[in-house]
Amino acid sequence: MKDTVIVSAVQDAIEWSLMHGMALKTTKDSATHCAFSFAPTLIQRERFELLKSIVPLMGKLIHGVSEHHDFLTEAITPLCKADPFFNSLLSLHQAIHQGSIPAERRPMLLMRTDFMDDAEHGPKLIEFNGIAAGMGPFGQRAHELHRYLEHQWPAAFQQWSEDASLELVPNPCVENLAKGIAGAAKTVRAQSGEAGLPLFIMVVQPDEDNVYDQHLLEEAIQQEGVKTVRRTFRQLYDQLSSGDNQRLLLEGLGGVDAIYLRAGYQYCDYVANDIEEVRCCEALGKTRVMIEQHRVAINATVSQQLATSKRVQMLLSAMKVEQLTDFGLTHDEATRIKPFLGDMRPIDDQSAAWFEHENPHHWVLKNQGEGGGHCVFDNAILPKLKSLKPDQYSAWSLMRRLHPRHRSRPALVVRRGEASPVNDLISEMGMFTLHLDGHSLTSDLGYAGYLIRSKPSSVTEGGVHSGQGAVDSLAYGHNTSE
Repeated sequence: MKDTVIVSAVQDAIEWSLMHGMALKTTKDSATHCAFSFAPTLIQRERFELLKSIVPLMGKLIHGVSEHHDFLTEAITPLCKADPFFNSLLSLHQAIHQGSIPAERRPMLLMRTDFMDDAEHGPKLIEFNGIAAGMGPFGQRAHELHRYLEHQWPAAFQQWSEDASLELVPNPCVENLAKGIAGAAKTVRAQSGEAGLPLFIMVVQPDEDNVYDQHLLEEAIQQEGVKTVRRTFRQLYDQLSSGDNQRLLLEGLGGVDAIYLRAGYQYCDYVANDIEEVRCCEALGKTRVMIEQHRVAINATVSQQLATSKRVQMLLSAMKVEQLTDFGLTHDEATRIKPFLGDMRPIDDQSAAWFEHENPHHWVLKNQGEGGGHCVFDNAILPKLKSLKPDQYSAWSLMRRLHPRHRSRPALVVRRGEASPVNDLISEMGMFTLHLDGHSLTSDLGYAGYLIRSKPSSVTEGGVHSGQGAVDSLAYGHNTSE
């Protein structure tokens, strides 16, 4: 195929991405398209259906963990000396659940469960994302982009596809999440007895650059008959108050029905330069306590944030099936989940000596950070293990590294206006679920949609926003060996 055709198809795809909001803000008045794969990654139909059936059980597990407050306290307490942020989160958790004012909030678990499909062992859990779990709209947009290219540029699309005959996997993530969140907001509004449109708050970071992913979801929620507003923690500190019957009030707009945090997973989200530095994080943190004392559907509750931490993930991965049933799973459900939880190891004073005899390419060293850039790979692991002090051990864990099958032919990735072939593209699959009080808010018993992020296998950071990943989609095809 002539290069001019590919160049035209790529330019059209870039313009389509910008036109449909698959973009990142660069300045106050400009944006760049999100990095994307020109054609989808393949998956076996049976494998995808299996994961769709597993992720609602993951949601059920995490809901059970998040409401088991004694377990969370016991699990997180060892972190407190090693990680000041989790020390503050545990303090908030205890203030919410052990204070004199009861926790009236309704936990709305909007979670993205990330998997990699290991070439030898099959799909395994990478991590739970229980706070600020985003990019669902971009996942849907990537599917829609590939559907557009398949019809508009069929020859170019087929040239860069892994299979000549494929079927794109539907991804109605925006609609499912919006309907679920709107349903939760309407439920809270109806129970309050108030008239008028339900009110939804998206809690955001100041000067956010990933706004279009957020706005796509907001717009869909608005179309469901819900009013949406955006606020930072600093703004909420000034604007929230208590009403009758434990109603949470937002200045000028009345009762709040649902809240979705796209901030709050790092210390800087709680910093306010106009509040005394020592007190600012504590003051804005207490805003979360105040919210959870009211009748409002919220993701993420502090307990959900703790329950989806790497620390708790490690503890769950080490549990036997019978122990997993302590969190509301049946024995059969726990048996089904167990093989997907992966292999994680705690860090102690013997870890460095043990690791000297391990292949460093088979492990990843993780701390509790969210948002990318917090993992240690390959030959950097052992020096890091040796540098850790005993009071830091609990903040770190080793996870067995997964090695997915890369595409059988080169893929085309478009980033910053340039298209580049990648010979070893691998993918990470994020599956969304949405529950209110442990009950599904979406169809398919909890599954809401997917996000595929693809990267070269040689790249360690695969986040689209904070790494070298590109948004992608799924397709069923014949060239999908185990």
